[in-house]
Amino acid sequence: MSPQASELMDLLDIQFEEITATRVSGSVAADERHHQPWGIVHGGLYTTVIETFATTGAFEAVKDRDQQAVGVSNATDFLRPHRSGRLHVLADPIQQGRTQQLWQVEIRRPEDDKLVARGQVRLQNIDVAR
Repeated sequence: MSPQASELMDLLDIQFEEITATRVSGSVAADERHHQPWGIVHGGLYTTVIETFATTGAFEAVKDRDQQAVGVSNATDFLRPHRSGRLHVLADPIQQGRTQQLWQVEIRRPEDDKLVARGQVRLQNIDVAR
């Protein structure tokens, strides 16, 4: 089941293929709509996608405990330029604890499996306010 789409997710054209507490996969559009002035995809797209996929998995991991996961930090590395074409996204947890989670996310070009960006997101598990 996909999370409820937001205007931002619609704008980025994020598509989920798998969503579990231990893996989130899918893709994102990366084309001229997302370019910086110099004709390559803006790094902010990668940072946003990394946070979205990590948070989605982290939420799945704690939702049955009446908790939600909120981002604490996002560190993104931009590894190679990209101009156009859907990119594959894969998120896996590094650590899932009682109070925090740490997820790693990779963004790759499907045609040659080369890494375009990677990142990790630390999240705090908090109780849902009632």
